Amino acid sequence: MTYTLGIDIGSTTVKIAILDEQHRILFSDYERHFANIRETLSSLLQKAYDKLGNLTVHPMITGSGGLTLANHLQVPFTQEVIAVATSLKELAPQTDVAIELGGEDAKIIYFEGGNVEQRMNGICAGGTGSFIDQMASLIQTDASGLNEYARNYNSLYTIAARCGVFAKTDIQPLINEGATKEDLSASIFQAVVNQTISGLACGKPIRGHVAFLGGPLHFLSELKAAFIRTLKLDEEHIIDTDNSHLFAAIGSALNAKEDVSYSMEEMVGKLSSDIKMEFEVERMEPLFADQSAYNEFKERHGRHHVGTAELASYKGNAYLGIDAGSTTTKIALVAEDGSLLYSFYSSNDGSPLNTAIRSLKEIYALLPEGVTIARACSTGYGEALMKAAFLLDDGEVETVAHYYAAAFFNPSVDCILDIGGQDMKCIKIKNHTVDSVQLNEACSSGCGSFIETFARSLNYSVQDFAKAALFAEHPIDLGTRCTVFMNSKVKQAQKEGASVADISAGLAYSVIKNALFKVIKVSDASELGENIVVQGGTFYNDAVLRSFEKIAGCEAIRPDIAGIMGAFGAALIARERYTAGEESSMLSFRKICELKFETSMAKCKGCTNNCRLTINRFSGGRQYISGNRCERGLGKAKNENNIPNLFEYKLKRLFSYEPLTPDQAPRGQVGIPRVLNMYENYPFWFTFFTKLGYQVVLSPASNRKIYELGIESIPSESECYPAKLAHGHVTWLIRQKVPFIFYPAVFYERDEVEGTNNHYNCPIVTSYSENIKNNVEEIGRGEVEFLNPFMSFRDQGTISSSLIKAFPLIDAREIRAAVDAAWAEQAAARRDMEKKGEETLAWMEENHKRGIVLAGRPYHADPEINHGIPELITSYDIAVLTEDSVSHLGKPERPLIVSDQWMYHSRLYAAASFVKSREDVDLIQLNSFGCGLDAVTTDQVNDILSGSDKIYTCLKIDEVNNLGAARIRIRSLLSAIRVREKQNKQRTLHSSAICKVPFTEEMRKDYTILCPQMSPIHFEILQPAFRACGYNFEVLGNDNKHSVDVGLKYVNNDACYPSLLVVGQIMEALLSGKYDLNKTAIIMSQTGGGCRATNYIGFIRRALKKAGMEQIPVISLNLAGIESNPGFHLNADLILRAAYGAAFGDIFMRCVYRMRPYETEPGSVDAVHRKWVKRAQEFVSAKHMNFFTFNRMCREIVHEFDAIPIDENLKKPRVGIVGEILVKFSPAGNNHLVELLESEGAEAVMPDLIDFMLYCFYNQIYKAEELGMSKKSARLSSLGIWAIERLRGAAAKELAKSKHFTPPAHIRDLVEYAKPIVSIGNQTGEGWFLTGEMVELIHSGVPNIVCCQPFGCLPNHVVGKGVIKELRRQYPASNIVAIDYDPGASEVNQLNRIKLMLSTASKNLK
Repeated sequence: MTYTLGIDIGSTTVKIAILDEQHRILFSDYERHFANIRETLSSLLQKAYDKLGNLTVHPMITGSGGLTLANHLQVPFTQEVIAVATSLKELAPQTDVAIELGGEDAKIIYFEGGNVEQRMNGICAGGTGSFIDQMASLIQTDASGLNEYARNYNSLYTIAARCGVFAKTDIQPLINEGATKEDLSASIFQAVVNQTISGLACGKPIRGHVAFLGGPLHFLSELKAAFIRTLKLDEEHIIDTDNSHLFAAIGSALNAKEDVSYSMEEMVGKLSSDIKMEFEVERMEPLFADQSAYNEFKERHGRHHVGTAELASYKGNAYLGIDAGSTTTKIALVAEDGSLLYSFYSSNDGSPLNTAIRSLKEIYALLPEGVTIARACSTGYGEALMKAAFLLDDGEVETVAHYYAAAFFNPSVDCILDIGGQDMKCIKIKNHTVDSVQLNEACSSGCGSFIETFARSLNYSVQDFAKAALFAEHPIDLGTRCTVFMNSKVKQAQKEGASVADISAGLAYSVIKNALFKVIKVSDASELGENIVVQGGTFYNDAVLRSFEKIAGCEAIRPDIAGIMGAFGAALIARERYTAGEESSMLSFRKICELKFETSMAKCKGCTNNCRLTINRFSGGRQYISGNRCERGLGKAKNENNIPNLFEYKLKRLFSYEPLTPDQAPRGQVGIPRVLNMYENYPFWFTFFTKLGYQVVLSPASNRKIYELGIESIPSESECYPAKLAHGHVTWLIRQKVPFIFYPAVFYERDEVEGTNNHYNCPIVTSYSENIKNNVEEIGRGEVEFLNPFMSFRDQGTISSSLIKAFPLIDAREIRAAVDAAWAEQAAARRDMEKKGEETLAWMEENHKRGIVLAGRPYHADPEINHGIPELITSYDIAVLTEDSVSHLGKPERPLIVSDQWMYHSRLYAAASFVKSREDVDLIQLNSFGCGLDAVTTDQVNDILSGSDKIYTCLKIDEVNNLGAARIRIRSLLSAIRVREKQNKQRTLHSSAICKVPFTEEMRKDYTILCPQMSPIHFEILQPAFRACGYNFEVLGNDNKHSVDVGLKYVNNDACYPSLLVVGQIMEALLSGKYDLNKTAIIMSQTGGGCRATNYIGFIRRALKKAGMEQIPVISLNLAGIESNPGFHLNADLILRAAYGAAFGDIFMRCVYRMRPYETEPGSVDAVHRKWVKRAQEFVSAKHMNFFTFNRMCREIVHEFDAIPIDENLKKPRVGIVGEILVKFSPAGNNHLVELLESEGAEAVMPDLIDFMLYCFYNQIYKAEELGMSKKSARLSSLGIWAIERLRGAAAKELAKSKHFTPPAHIRDLVEYAKPIVSIGNQTGEGWFLTGEMVELIHSGVPNIVCCQPFGCLPNHVVGKGVIKELRRQYPASNIVAIDYDPGASEVNQLNRIKLMLSTASKNLK
C-alpha cells in the first residue's frame, strides 16, 4: 500500500493531507502558524503519526512559504496552482473557474481545455483573508462574527476594498453615522467580492462552473453567498466540495513522486532540529548608540512644551478649539496669552457628538467665576457637524489650524509632518501660509494604527513595544511596501531569530520611510525643509521620532501636545479673530445639557449621484445634513448665487444637440460612446453623421452603473478610470440594440497651440477603441458593427480622405461636404468656449470675485470622473473655468523642459501661463490615478506656476469618490490666497523657458559621453563604434537595483520604470565621483513618438537641475530632427558603424540563446561568443570597414555557433520574450529573465533589436499613406528598410541554411501578422509591432511568451495586455503571461506566474 502526504504552507496557515492509493483522505488538518512554521508542521505530523502509526509516505510540499522548507527537508516542491489544478481535475473535473482566497493572497484560476491560466494579486493585498480580519477588528468582532452579522443584513453600502485603509475611511463615517453591524458586515464581504472580480479577472469573465477554495471561502458562508449573488450563479454552476480549504494539500499529495519516501518517524524527526533559512532580511543601524545618546535626545525634546495655566485661578477671556477627527475628538481651551487651560483627548466610540458634549460639560463645570468663553472654532473631519451642533463662531480647515499651532512653537516653521492613526499629512509652508498639502490618498502603509495592530499581535502594549525599539541592536529593514506584505517580511525575520526589539525598531524605520518616500514622495529627505514640526499621536513614540531624525538628517520639533495640535491651533484662530466686546454665538451650558439629537440616513434623489445623506436633528428644530455633494441635498436650488461654472456650460455646449428622428434618418442609427476624446470632438461627429442622414445615439452621462456594465471586459487593472468607463458606454450602446457603433482612433488632434513640438493625443485616448474591439465579446462575435478608423485631425483634407476610405459606400462629395460642415461646427464650439472664458473673466472683474481654472483633460468634464469638484468650488463663491476657456489667452515661453507634444497638455501649459499673469485666478490640476502622462505634465505646470510665486495644487481622482482630501486641499488653497491678499506682496513673473546647454565641437575633444545601458549584448559592440568616430563614449555598467533607488530620488514617481532605470544609472554615475562633472555629457535616444519615452531627455535635464549639475549637456540621439547639437553629428560613418554593431549583436543574441541551454560542455557557447565579440569590436572600430568582410564574418559566426556540440535529443520548452524595448533587453529591467528561464529548464527566444528600427521606418510609410504626413520621409524610410534588409541579408541566408537557427522575419510579414488583431495606426511605444512579434513567435513554433511591460505602461495596456484575449481566441495553443516590472513589484509574484506558464509549456511539450 503506498501512502502520499501533501503539505501546504500558506502565508498564515499550514495544511496537511494523507491519502491512500484510492485517493481517500485518511487524515487532514489545518492550523494557523503565527510564523512558527516548523513547530506547527511538526505538531500536525505528530497528530497524524499518533492516529495512523508509522506509515511510509511519499511527501510533496506546496504553498507560498514552502520552498525553503522543502529544500531543508529534501522533499520535492510543486507549484501551488498545479497542486490546486490537480485536485480539481480529480475531485471536480467540470470546473471552469476556481476562485481562491488565502490569508494574504487572492487568485482566480481559469481552466480552458488544456490551458490553465492564473491571475493573482500583485502589489496590494486588499480583499484577502487578512483584510477581512482587519475590518472585523473595526467592528469589534472576528471573521466568524462578521459572518453571523452578515446573515441578517438589509442594505449594502459601497466600501473600497482596494486597501484596508480606504475601507476604514469608508467604514469609520458609517459607524459614526450609526449604520448597523449587520449591514456593515455584509458590505465588507461585498467589497471583497468586487475587489476580486474587478482587480483580478481583468477582462476575463467568470462563467461556467465555479469552485470556491481557500480558508475564508470555506469558513465564511456569507462571503461565498456574496460571490454567488454577484456572479448570478444557479445551483448547478456552484461546485460544492468538502475540504475546499485543503485543496492545495490534497493536490500536492496527488502529485507526489514515487522515488522519494520517508517513514512518519523520519518526517517528525527531520522537523525537530532548527532550520537555518537562507533568506537574509537586511539589517539597519541601531536607533541609539547608548543610554547617553538617548538621554540627550530626551533632554532636547523636553524643551518644546506649551505653557499651561491653572484654570481655577485664571480670570479673563478663554478661547475654545475643537478638533473632530475621524476616530478621536480633541478639545483645547486657551488663555489670552496662549497658555493651555484645559485639554481633552478621547476616541469617539462611534459618536463624535456625544464625546464632545461630555467634554464641554466638564469644561463648564470647571469654569470659575470671571472666565468667559469669548469665541470658539472647530476644525478637522467633523468640523461642520460641531459648528452646527454647538453654533460655534468659526470653522477652519485642519491644515490651517495645524499651521497656527506649529507656528506657536516655531514661527519660521516651513514643514509640518503629521502622522495619525490612518492618515498622514505633510504641510509645506511658504511666506507664512500653507503652500501645499500632501495626504496619503492611495495607501496607508506607514500610519500609526499599523504599529498598534502589530504590537497587539505580539501581545505587547504600544508603550512597551515602543520602548523595546530604542536599544535594538539590529533593526530589520522592512522597506516601503503594503502593510499586509510587511507582515510576511516580519514573519521571515522572526524565523531568523529577530527579537521583538528588532522588529519594533524596524517598524519605526518603515513608518517613516513609507511616509517620506511613498506618500510625500520626496526624493531626498533634505527637501522637507529647515524647520520641521512633527505632530500626530504616532510621534509620541520616541523610536518613530528618532528614526525620522536619522532618515531626514535633521532635528525636528515635537511639541509635548503633539496629539492635540489641531484643537490648540483652532483655539489660537478663535483668539486671533476675536474683537473686543463681541459675544460668542456658542450654546450656553444649560443648552448643551439639554441638547438632544437623533441621526438618520437618507438618499438624495436630486441627481444620479444619489448621495447618501446623514441627517442630524437637534432639539429646537435645527438640523444638519452631511454627505451631500451639492446644495440640492440641503433642499436649496443648485448654485443659488449663479456663480459661473464652465464645466456645466461645457457639458451643455458639447452634448445638447438634437438628433434626427427615425423618419428623418434614411441611413439608420449610429452609436457614439460619450468617452475620452468625444469630450473634445463630439460637435464634429454629431454634425458629420447628421449631415449624412444618420440618427446619432449618444450614450448617457457616466455613472457608477455604466462603469459596472463594462467591468468584465477591462483587460488591465492599472489603467485610468476614464479609460475603464469606455467599456461601460460601449456595452450600453450594444444593449440598446444600436446596430452600428462609431468610435474613431484620433492619432493627431488639431494643431491648436503654436510653437509646440507635436500635437498627438495621449496613447490611451488614441488607441482605446482597439481595446474595446479586442475585449468586448459582443463585438468579437459580430453582434454589432464597430468601426474605429485611425485618423489625423490635422486639417479637413486628411479627415476627408480617412473617412472616404472608412465609408466606401457613400459618395465622396457627400462626405467632403459633411466634413466641411462638421469642421465649422467644431470650430464654433471651440470659439464659444473661448468667448465664455472671456465673459467669465469680465464677470469676475465686475463683481470682484476670484476664479479657479480647474485644469485637466476635456473628459474631466464628466461628473462621474471629477466627482463634483467644480460644484464644490462654486459653493465657496468662486468661479470655475476650464483649461480650454483660457488657453488662448496665455503663451508659455519656450523651449520648455518637457517635450510639448500632446495637444491637450499644450493647453494646460498655456492655461498655466495665463494664470501666472493674473492675481485673481488660480489653477488646480486634476490628475487621474494611473495617468502616465501626468508624470510629465504635473511637474511642468508646477514649474510654470511656482516659478512665478503662484500656488500649485494637484488633485488625484479615481473611481472612489472620497471628496475629503479634495476639500482639504481646496480650502487650504483658499485660505493661503486670503493670507496672501492681506500681505499684499508683489510677485515677480519668471520665464518658463529653459536654457539648453549645447554640446559643442570644442567639447568633443575632451568630454566623456555617458550612455545608459540597455542591451549589454549589443552595447558592448556599439561602444567601440562610437569611439571610432572620435567621441569619448562610455556605456554605463551600473544597471542594478541600486541605480533604480537613485532613480526614485530624481524622477517623478509616476514615471515609468525604464525612466527610473535610465535616470538612475546616469545620476548614480555622476554622483559616484568618477567623472569630472565639467567634462561630461549625457546621450539618450529620442524617437519623437507619442509615449513618455520622448520625454526622457526632459526627465534627465530635470534630474540634473535637482542635483545642481545643470552645466552638463544632454545629447538627443534621434533621426527625427527633434534637437541637434553642433558637436554631435549623426553622419553616414557613425550610422553605418552603429548598424554593423547592432547586426552583430542580433546574430550573437540569436545564436547564444538558441545553443546555450543545450550545450554538452558548459561554457562552450559563451567562449565562442567572447571570441567573436572581440573580432566584431575590432571590425566596427577599424578605419575602413569592408561590406564583404562583414558578410564573411556573419557567415563564419553562424557556422561556428552551429557546430558547437549540443544534446540533440534534449527537448525544452521555448519561451519568447517581447515587450517594452528597455525592459525586454535589459537584464536589470526584467530581473534577469533570460537567466531565469534557462535555469528553469527553458530556452529563451528574443526577436532582433534591428526589427525595432525597421518598425520606426515602416511607421513613416503608414503615416504618409493614412494620416497625410510627408511623402518624402516615407520614401527615405523605404530606402532605410531596403538598406537594413541588405545589411543583414548574408546572415539571414546563412541562418536559413544552418541546422539550428531560423532567419529573422521580414518587417512586412510582421505587418500582415498584426493587422487582423490591431491597426497599424497603433504607433506609440512598441505599438502594433509588439502584437506582430507575438504572432510571429506563435507561427515559428514558440507559443509560450512572456510579455514584459513597465507597470502602467500606456501603449502596453492596448497592444500587450489588451490583445491577449484575442490572441488566445485566434491561436488556442498560445500560452502568454504578462508581467509588470516596477520597483515595488514582488519578485515572488513574478516568479510564480512565470513558473506557471512554464509548467503549462512543459505539459504541452509531451
